[in-house]
Amino acid sequence: MDDVTHQAEEDARVLGRKLGLSRRQLLAATTGMAAAAMFGLGTGHAHAHSGAAAAGLAASKGGGNGVLVPPGKRGIILYTVRDAISRDPNSTPLPSGFKAVLKQLADIGYKQIEFAGYGQNVSSEGGNVNNVAGAQLLRTWLDDFGLEGEGNHGQIPSTISDATIAQFDAQCEIANILGFGHIGTGNDPTSSAYLTDWQAAAERWNFFGQRAATHGLKLYTHNHDAAYSFLLDSGPLDATGRPTRSSGARRLEWFLENTDPNYVYLEMDVYWAHVAQHRFQSFTAPDGSVVADVFDPAGLVAAQTQRFPLFHAKDGAARPDLPAGYTIAPFGQGSIDYTTFFQRIGAKGSHNSMYEQDNAATVPTASPSMSLENAASSYQHMASLRG
Repeated sequence: MDDVTHQAEEDARVLGRKLGLSRRQLLAATTGMAAAAMFGLGTGHAHAHSGAAAAGLAASKGGGNGVLVPPGKRGIILYTVRDAISRDPNSTPLPSGFKAVLKQLADIGYKQIEFAGYGQNVSSEGGNVNNVAGAQLLRTWLDDFGLEGEGNHGQIPSTISDATIAQFDAQCEIANILGFGHIGTGNDPTSSAYLTDWQAAAERWNFFGQRAATHGLKLYTHNHDAAYSFLLDSGPLDATGRPTRSSGARRLEWFLENTDPNYVYLEMDVYWAHVAQHRFQSFTAPDGSVVADVFDPAGLVAAQTQRFPLFHAKDGAARPDLPAGYTIAPFGQGSIDYTTFFQRIGAKGSHNSMYEQDNAATVPTASPSMSLENAASSYQHMASLRG
């Protein structure tokens, strides 16, 4: 897809968002660029606040002192504060349920929200919002608080059939109601180490990625460390006929090379990518030799930065004595060099960075308010990044 066509696709999504239409509804009436011209819209991105765009432009022109994560690109995945969303509001004065937590996050300064499912305590305002009416209610809260929904860690069908296509389309329609630019999953495309399974995953993701595009969405997969281990694709076969050695290709690197860049995207979890850097530093070649190869997360992104519209900005404290090499920490309190990472990845200010901390409710201290306290301090650290 060339830049003009890509911009036309973005303009169509902008228009659909402003008119409250899904991508499919909009395309039924007109094409992207013609529609933008008809309604007098410019070429702005639906998920780029004017302040964020200005900050990104200033950063790109301002040398080494620019804001690395512009205000409109500072986000959080709600998995981080899942304890607050799921608790009974009748049992605590603390923010509970989607509405109260979203307001708190907006007050902290966050602009972007990534969902991790649509479940909340049923005693919270709105009750069960895991349905179309609930999505419409969630959208009013997002709008009221000046927040933008960016995506959701849902489920990508494991097979392709009329039934699974319909299920996927339903997820996309919910995403359109919520104003997402992306739809994804919290899992790797496959947990397998074998080439044949990654080939099947690539075919399936190409299909559903193209399907997502008809709804105006980018389909993304979220990574864990094992996805950057080396693919078993060569060498002697084991007793079951499976290869035992590697050509040196990492699983997700192969996936990027063998999926359509117009339809399949990645959300790099920067923490897990650094765990992979620690864990997977060599592979056994077809001839039996051991080849050193240290993973470079920022280098992978820089080589094809438009394939990574989203990040999980998750920090980790170095623990070389542990197999993972790190333990999860509040953002800005760990050892991962985010200043250098964001300086190196290209497309400065255009990525959507979602703060995530799996253990936010318990680290550094377990308490009912800790996850939201971590959300506040982590936002300040993210906002302070310059480079």
